[in-house]
Amino acid sequence: MSAAPTDPERLVVGQITKPHGNRGELFVWPLTDRPDEVYAPGRELLLGDEAGEAESVAPVLVVEGTREFKRGLLVRFAGVETRSAAEELARRYLLVPLEALEPLAEGEVFYHQLLGATVETVAGEAIGTVREVYDIEPAHLLEVEAPDGRRHLVPFTERVIRQVDGEAKRVVIDPPAGLLDL
Repeated sequence: MSAAPTDPERLVVGQITKPHGNRGELFVWPLTDRPDEVYAPGRELLLGDEAGEAESVAPVLVVEGTREFKRGLLVRFAGVETRSAAEELARRYLLVPLEALEPLAEGEVFYHQLLGATVETVAGEAIGTVREVYDIEPAHLLEVEAPDGRRHLVPFTERVIRQVDGEAKRVVIDPPAGLLDL
């Protein structure tokens, strides 16, 4: 996959929260729609911050195994075999180089491609600019800031989102009555 000029070098794909047990497993909140791909055995991950900046002296972590646990994952990394070794990795983010991921399917976008995108209705009415994407249940939400400073929360669902062009940074919506009046 070739990255667009504004694409980051790495994507944040998870947050290590804490050790689990005494044998080096870590509880990870996955921050990806592709956990099976990202946390597959043999996958190399980098340590970094929430902005996607890799730590310069941190080791590359190689996934040995993953299992679901509660609403997250328990991950074992090669060489992390004790609770104290796992504790050294806690409260950090996991990154993967963008070029190491499978290409996106037709119509898919990375959330970072939505930030700053213009939002308009199917009738061509300008609504505003995407400020944030919230990954919540039951549907992701786009926070859209209107030119007058008002903010709208737009569900990122097939019913509302009609077109997304990540490269052109444009989102077309068909909002139900009253959505933009909130």
